[in-house]
Amino acid sequence: MTPLDKPLRRELQVEGRAYTLTVDPEGLKLVEKGHRKGVALAWVDLLNGDAALAAALQASVQGR
Repeated sequence: MTPLDKPLRRELQVEGRAYTLTVDPEGLKLVEKGHRKGVALAWVDLLNGDAALAAALQASVQGR
């Protein structure tokens, strides 16, 4: 297997809007194209089952 030692970026479309998904050793980050802030999820949160809670908290802090 190839280790994840540097960020991997991919563009995707969600409901007609472009987003950039970044996967790196710390976790995932999804950002709308042309914006700086997005939703981030750490691997440890995903493994602990805290993924939904972490995403909801981050979204509420960002005013979404």
